[in-house]
Amino acid sequence: MTAEPRTKAETRTTAETRTTTETRTTTETRTTTDTRTTTDTCTTARADTAADVHTGPGSETASAPTPAPRRSHGGPVLALLAAPAAMGVSGPTLALSDAATGLAVSPGTAAWLLTAYGIGMAVGTPLLTAAGGRRGPAGTVRAGAAVLVLGAALALVAPNLPLAVAGRALEAAGAAGLNVAAFQIAGRDRSGRAPGLVAIGSAVGGTSGLFIGAAVAGTLGWRATLVLPLLSLLALVPALRLAARTAPEPEPAGGRQQPRTAAARSLPLPLDVLRDPGFRTAAGLMLALSTVNFALLYAAPRRVAALTGWNGMETGAAASIATLVGALLSWQLIRAAPALGMRRMRLLLAAGSLTAAALASFAPWSAVVLIGSATSSLVTAGGQGLLTGAATGRLPEARHGTAIGLFNLAFLIGVAAGPAVAEALTAA
Repeated sequence: MTAEPRTKAETRTTAETRTTTETRTTTETRTTTDTRTTTDTCTTARADTAADVHTGPGSETASAPTPAPRRSHGGPVLALLAAPAAMGVSGPTLALSDAATGLAVSPGTAAWLLTAYGIGMAVGTPLLTAAGGRRGPAGTVRAGAAVLVLGAALALVAPNLPLAVAGRALEAAGAAGLNVAAFQIAGRDRSGRAPGLVAIGSAVGGTSGLFIGAAVAGTLGWRATLVLPLLSLLALVPALRLAARTAPEPEPAGGRQQPRTAAARSLPLPLDVLRDPGFRTAAGLMLALSTVNFALLYAAPRRVAALTGWNGMETGAAASIATLVGALLSWQLIRAAPALGMRRMRLLLAAGSLTAAALASFAPWSAVVLIGSATSSLVTAGGQGLLTGAATGRLPEARHGTAIGLFNLAFLIGVAAGPAVAEALTAA
């Protein structure tokens, strides 16, 4: 009798234990299932997120992010855009006697074909910069190209000196626009290498123009030397692409603007730029370097021809090689600038220019005259690359375009003044 109740109790206990075990097992199973479901959901979400991050238009794999391509500032293209503008200064130099005969004027009067080009570049720089200012460097490139073509056409068909001079001035204004646009686009390279390449390209154009002009005059006639800046059109399309790619991002609507920038934009004249000591120093030195360089570009080949008796082709080749070597060596000057510092660099540029003028003007040997020309080319090309950054270094970014335009204006005033000074000194 006592065994039976014990059996029922054991049975009940066993049943309860089994039920509890099953319940716990079921709970654990549900918990495991829920955890697995949550884990799967998180994994799926993480995978979807990774796919969204790593997968883009045109992507074939989603394994790793693709590094952003390095931005190219197109120094060689911009150098090709600027070089023919400088070529227009020196190209007709050794063909002036033929031009004087063709236009029935004296060789000294024919020198206005060079002076007018420099004046046209000086005047065209602010005008073309303003004309294309609303559309950025691309607008300046388009406006410059149109004016260049118009002026070259007039220079080619002009029957007398006044019309030829007018054509050269108009052509130079367009070339100035292309030159300024090249430096504006290159100026976005903070390393200074792109502006340096543009400056070297400009120097190479000016120096090689002596030989190219003499060769073109011998084959196509003296009028062809007046339109050498048309070669800039070879770089027109890639330059427009660079201008579009390096355009500054628009400011957000309603964004807050710095008071200094807003005040500067409202000024009728760029007084804030002109007041800046760094800009004034850089622009003044550039004016001096440019005046000496283009005076020697006009006078030194004549001294070489007088000392050697060489013809135009031989003189042009020798002068071009000397000044080209100087322009190429300016790259080493640009590389040495960070170690020397800007103050020492300014002193070196000024001393080099004075030495060049003395050697080219007074040396009794043609080789030394050519060394003087090479030295002037070296410091002018190096200075144009280095001083561009110094002219804008202390100004807000919104004023860099204006500062670069005014800086190039100082350079171009030297382009105009150099041949006139040389002609006045040699005539005296």
